[in-house]
Amino acid sequence: MKGLIKVGAARDGRGRPAEGSGDRIERTPSVSQTAWDAVLVWFMRIVALIWLAKGAATWAAILDVLPGARPFEAEPLGRQAVIVYFAVIDPVAAVGLWLTSAWGGVVWLLAATSALTLAVLTPQLLTLPMPVLAAQASIIVIYFGLSWLAASENR
Repeated sequence: MKGLIKVGAARDGRGRPAEGSGDRIERTPSVSQTAWDAVLVWFMRIVALIWLAKGAATWAAILDVLPGARPFEAEPLGRQAVIVYFAVIDPVAAVGLWLTSAWGGVVWLLAATSALTLAVLTPQLLTLPMPVLAAQASIIVIYFGLSWLAASENR
């Protein structure tokens, strides 16, 4: 692997990296976090905890550990598919949000908007009370607002 060298590393007289030389990949970025960035990070982490709880509740429904709930096997096939979909996507979205990564926001938006769409268009597959629908829609609006404020502050 002679052709691969660290970019930005200082070299000694023989072409080897000098002792104590840094690497651009290892350096911390010099961009400081603004106030709206911090608010957005905290918001994403709080939403991540909520979505992780949603995922755990969905897995509890699959494993039939919710008291008084209808057994998973007794559900219609379409509803079973929806339950499994959210059992997978909600925890993945929660992890992505907790890491505050771009893909986490995208997966979370996919999960949240698909839940809203299914609840509105096919309530027999996903039954959500109106306050839960309103809360999910408002969380999405708040996310977009905080993202916009954080992006406009960094200009």
